[in-house]
Amino acid sequence: MTNSMQTAMAQAIAYQRQRPAIEQAGTYALNRLVPYALMKNCRGGVIGRFLLSLYNGDDFPFALTDLRSLDLDLFQDCMHVLVMDYDPTVEVHERVQDGSQLWQRMIELWAPEVAEA
Repeated sequence: MTNSMQTAMAQAIAYQRQRPAIEQAGTYALNRLVPYALMKNCRGGVIGRFLLSLYNGDDFPFALTDLRSLDLDLFQDCMHVLVMDYDPTVEVHERVQDGSQLWQRMIELWAPEVAEA
């Protein structure tokens, strides 16, 4: 086995070992972000559009540079959610209570053209 294959396998094994902690941190962060995503302000729009892009990136594209407008703690929460969603075991909206309804509300707030279609 080549060094690059060994490295890749070691990284995959390490990732799988870390997965429970990644999911826990990501789920906590997600639950902190959702209330912000439902606020009708600039910060809410950035977080809402970010979460919608994880839900369906084709229908809800997102400019990553928009994350720069967030406070560091919210930016880090977004990164935790993004890392968790690297290899999703469930859809992002399924990780929060009433997720389907909450994501529908985000669509209405931050992508009304899709909600009306």
